[in-house]
Amino acid sequence: MSTLLEIKSSVLRQVQVCPSFRRKTEQEPASTSVDLQEPATGAWKPGDGVEFFAHMRLILKKGEGRQGLPCPEVLLRSGSPAPAEPVDSNRGLRALTQEEVEMLYEEALYTVLHRAGTMSPDQVDDEEVLLAYLQQVFGTNPEQHAEAIERVKKAKAPTYALKVSVMRAKNLLAKDPNGFSDPYCMLGILPASGTPREQSGQKEQRFSFRKGSKRSGPLPAKCIQVTEVKSSTLNPVWKEHFLFEIEDVSTDQLHLDIWDHDDDVSLAEACRKLNEVIGLKGMSRYFKQIVKSARANGTAGPTEDHTDDFLGCLNIPVREVPVAGADRWFKLEPRSSASRVQGDCHLVLRLITTQRDTIMSQRGRFGFLSYLLLLSRVLRFEHRVEEPNSSSWHGELSGPGTTILCLHGAQSNLSPLQLAVLHWQVSSRHHQTRTLDYGYLLGLLEDMQAHWEEAPLLPQEQEESLADSFSAFSEFGLRLLRQLRDYFPATNSTAVYRLELLLKCLDKLQLFQPSFEICPFETELNMDIAAALKRGNREWYDRLLSAKSPRELPGPQRLAGLVELADVIYEDLQACYGIYASLFHGILKVDFFTLTFRQLERLVAEEAWVLTEELSPKMTLQVASGLFELYLTLADIQHFWSYIPGRDSRSLALAGIHTPFLPAVKLWLQVLRDQSKWRLQGAVDVDTLEPVDASSRHSSSAATASLCFSHIQELWVRLAWPDPAQAQGLGTQLSQDLCEAVLFYTELLRKKVDAQPGAAGEAVSEPLCVVLNNVELVRRASGQALRGLAWPEGALGLEGVLPRPLLSCIQALEEDLHREAHTVTAHLTSKMVADIRKYVQHISLSPDSIQNDEAVAPLMKYLDEKLALLNASLVKENLSRVLEALWELLLQAILQALGANSDVSADFYGRFHFTLEALVSFFHAEGQGLPLESLRDGSYKRLEEELRLHKCSTRECIEQFYLDKLKQRSLEQNRFGRLSVRCHYEAAEQRLAVEVLHAADLLPLDANGLSDPFVIVELGPPHLFPLVRSQRTQVKARTLHPVFDELFHFSVPAEACRHRGACVLFTVMDHDWLSTNDFAGEAALSLGSVSGIARPQVGAGSRAGQPITLHLRRPRAQVRSALRMLEGRTNKEAQEFVKKLKELEKCMEADP
Repeated sequence: MSTLLEIKSSVLRQVQVCPSFRRKTEQEPASTSVDLQEPATGAWKPGDGVEFFAHMRLILKKGEGRQGLPCPEVLLRSGSPAPAEPVDSNRGLRALTQEEVEMLYEEALYTVLHRAGTMSPDQVDDEEVLLAYLQQVFGTNPEQHAEAIERVKKAKAPTYALKVSVMRAKNLLAKDPNGFSDPYCMLGILPASGTPREQSGQKEQRFSFRKGSKRSGPLPAKCIQVTEVKSSTLNPVWKEHFLFEIEDVSTDQLHLDIWDHDDDVSLAEACRKLNEVIGLKGMSRYFKQIVKSARANGTAGPTEDHTDDFLGCLNIPVREVPVAGADRWFKLEPRSSASRVQGDCHLVLRLITTQRDTIMSQRGRFGFLSYLLLLSRVLRFEHRVEEPNSSSWHGELSGPGTTILCLHGAQSNLSPLQLAVLHWQVSSRHHQTRTLDYGYLLGLLEDMQAHWEEAPLLPQEQEESLADSFSAFSEFGLRLLRQLRDYFPATNSTAVYRLELLLKCLDKLQLFQPSFEICPFETELNMDIAAALKRGNREWYDRLLSAKSPRELPGPQRLAGLVELADVIYEDLQACYGIYASLFHGILKVDFFTLTFRQLERLVAEEAWVLTEELSPKMTLQVASGLFELYLTLADIQHFWSYIPGRDSRSLALAGIHTPFLPAVKLWLQVLRDQSKWRLQGAVDVDTLEPVDASSRHSSSAATASLCFSHIQELWVRLAWPDPAQAQGLGTQLSQDLCEAVLFYTELLRKKVDAQPGAAGEAVSEPLCVVLNNVELVRRASGQALRGLAWPEGALGLEGVLPRPLLSCIQALEEDLHREAHTVTAHLTSKMVADIRKYVQHISLSPDSIQNDEAVAPLMKYLDEKLALLNASLVKENLSRVLEALWELLLQAILQALGANSDVSADFYGRFHFTLEALVSFFHAEGQGLPLESLRDGSYKRLEEELRLHKCSTRECIEQFYLDKLKQRSLEQNRFGRLSVRCHYEAAEQRLAVEVLHAADLLPLDANGLSDPFVIVELGPPHLFPLVRSQRTQVKARTLHPVFDELFHFSVPAEACRHRGACVLFTVMDHDWLSTNDFAGEAALSLGSVSGIARPQVGAGSRAGQPITLHLRRPRAQVRSALRMLEGRTNKEAQEFVKKLKELEKCMEADP
């Protein structure tokens, strides 16, 4: 036990940079070994440190979300409706006068009452429903509505016209010898009187422009239009447009013929075209054509139909043309059932009005303007009625509304581009008065873009109107982007999606810019967007600064607000990078994040510089705490820029911002040191030294201490001080403070457990077990925390290598805590010392008649019970410590029992040898306990040696004495010097020749710094050579390197020299004339290795004539153990041997 209690830290003696923290505390004048050092009070109230560490946890939690770049999935936390956008009724289309409303109402009624064409399934064909819908839209009463209808009915019906666009045909028949045709179209309107249909049994004959009609004759030329001839093709493309006036919509029909054009040709020309003939089939057809032309003698007139070949026809009733128009392929029909035709023709048909008897038409306001006003009226009505939640309305109109607009657009002869332009203009204006869904507006722009390239240019007035709508919408969008954070918060997924659609709308506007004669934008739109974002950033920052940290307040009062402002800015930058940046860059190629980061970072840096300069002369603990928290956020902002690949934080305004914060950080770390001690003291005060739960073996204070140390380490990582030299100073101080806090805690635990009364008869103290577990837990936690306090050591620092001062602190604390653990372990095991001695005494007093296992059983049972309790109460590391301490106690108890009993039987020592092996097996526990190497080391070797020697005879002990000398090795070979000898055995004379040659580097044992050495040569053990006396060399005066060159002969038989333990012993002495000779050293040489005695297999190193160098030494403990064993024996041989050695020991000093 005394060995355990007096353990000293070897590492602490070696490390000069960082001495033992416990020793350092003990050496401070203000503290003693009894009274603990009280932590100093600061800005935070002393208390128990709970409030301080709660605030510290908030700081750490705030930094948890600031490691690396943000993920959009983390930022988008809400799917609630987006914030309402600002609307202004003045930004819509101007309000109409009452007269204009009445004219528009008349125009709408006129459109419905004179509708023509076929309705699609999704359109409303009920006139009453359409009229009732208009009454609701315009808000008229029944009388006014009826009067308006009567007026419109009395008006003259409109003049209708059919717009026909002949686009192309495909897969026509080949009528020419070359396998192609030269097609052209003839088309016109057939009135009801011009469509004879004879119902007879003969084959049906359809109308043809070339054949005419038997009843009415040929049509007038003004009714027929002809396209161009497309030569040598079966898939002609015309894209020609025609307009036909319609007399009767219900009965008129459009007729179209496709012919193959053939000019009158002569036989010579026909022969010339033989080169163009393709295949035998084409040549046969061409030959027939030549014969036919020759028979006519070239006199065929234009009215004869044998020149051009018929390719197909179409007959389309006007009444079947859809209201919205038709744009499709029509299958060609034959003139009769006997005709053979094939192919299709692509037509675009629109039924329009050219003259209308309405006031708006008479005033020239019909068409584009009337549709714009009517659409605006319908849109406002539908939005108000159908969709209270305006921001998600997609512009879906009801069936009557869609039908009326379709009728009016068709009758007004508005192109698809004009319709798309009108819908965009009205909807974009309406959006600024009542919010619409941006997806609907984007769809309108995409529809307009789809028709933009194919349609002719808009009239200048309409283009100017469109440009105005673009300017108004872009201005509205820029105003929203200036208040981006208010209307499109990054945490709201709905708002972010609306922002994405808005940006796509603005991007579409840029696509139209090169197509305008009158450009709606003075500069590039993305430049305007960047300017709006910058202005919005500044306005947002100014509002935030005024709300949180007004400049008119004193510096200390502004500090807390500036911390909040910096936190808000960091969160905003996270949103900019994670949400906004990808939208702006991907859609508009605007680097929103860089723009915003540079601007906000510069603004907050300027504010921080000014405030730190103001607060530096007024530094208090409260100000230091606020500045510390502010610096952490500013450093986070700077690190955020560094996380982005390719970004260098050295160019930021925050670069070097750490310099003015250094005094505040140092002061705050002092507060941390004091509050840590208060927190630990409070935790120990309320600790009951019981496990916190069934699965834990430590108490509550250890958990609190571990958490505190973890928080300190996390805070250091968060601090990440950029200057290496300053970081070393801060890190060194913080590591020393943490080490002091750890030892402060262990001392508090020791005082608390010492103050608790122990249970009577309790061999295993549960509070001590808990304290031991607490020390182990804190050791691991503090070690991990200290390794996390590493700081950069500049360019020469190695990655992953701890700085030397920190490593010294870790080693010193580790040694102190190991010593503390051993001290607690000694206290724990000291309660078992008396019981262990009692059971060992029971073994020693057991009579020889009982079996060994019966004698050992009480001790083993006791150990098994106590170790079961310890195993349930201790963690693995502490259980190993306790096992080691118990093992040492057992070995010492057995050694004491052996020393207290002399002249006992051999069975006594055999029983203890059995006990020792049983204990080894018990403590090893088949590999689950202590390793065999540690069990069989130290005191075990000494005990085993004594047990073995006790079982030996006197002569065996003497032989062991000499064997130990032969086994002994000098730990420091040059300390006592060297002796050179030469030995061989002369078999003929049966004598041993020993030649002492010289010595070197002997110890100076005289006052003059020299010695007077001589060498005693003797053979041992004595019972092997009873008649041989020792011999000695001459004295060599005043030298440390004597040369003897003396030969000695010993008459001994060779068999005695071969005995185990037989040796020649050289003892070097210093001759003193006036006092006892001094011992200088000794060396032993086994006679079994001497030439002439050694066996043949002995190596060549022992051949005769070769000198042997022996290193002088002093007797060690294992040699003296045999001597102590002989001292306890009373027989004459043992006493004489001991007496002789005692005389030699009188000449020896302790270790010089």
